[in-house]
Amino acid sequence: MYRRFGKRILDIIFAGAGLIILSPLFLLLTVLLWFLNKGKPFFYQSRPGLHEVIFTLVKFKTMQDQPDEGGSFLSDEQRTTSLGNFLRRTSLDEIPQLWNVLKGDMSLVGPRPLLTEYLPNYNSEQKQRHNVKPGITGWAQINGRNDISLTEKLRYDVWYVENMSFLLDTKIMFLTVLKVVTQQGIKSSESADAKKFSGK
Repeated sequence: MYRRFGKRILDIIFAGAGLIILSPLFLLLTVLLWFLNKGKPFFYQSRPGLHEVIFTLVKFKTMQDQPDEGGSFLSDEQRTTSLGNFLRRTSLDEIPQLWNVLKGDMSLVGPRPLLTEYLPNYNSEQKQRHNVKPGITGWAQINGRNDISLTEKLRYDVWYVENMSFLLDTKIMFLTVLKVVTQQGIKSSESADAKKFSGK
């Protein structure tokens, strides 16, 4: 019952409430990033969701579109602003994903949506992570987040899919808040420059 109906109902209630409560902060950050990133406060990227259906993920933009002399982008670290680093450390860059939750692309809790280029590299077990909607936070995020390998994260994701329940989601949400407050397992340098997943 929870998997089919309850989870979605709670997602709508809490994501809607979250957007309302955080609306002043949302507007403030949007304005600041609008000026800082030359009219581009949001970052959009295609990610695979439930049953590998592609959707558009939205986050606050933490890096500027700054090219080098040859016209190519500088490294992620060089393009990440001070405000961007702060948003990553505090996970405030994730706030716009509440809209993804309301739309039904994501859930509050589930496997994090990874890059579409990884899809061909998953084995049959790892593909099970797409049997549920991706989440803003998940089992892997409270069990290491950036301090564990992507292969380990995928194992945690599959375990979550097999054991998803109201009590587990409640535990994950509580521990996520705790980790954000204490900034455990969070690295502001997390970026697309990280080692890509080639499949194992």
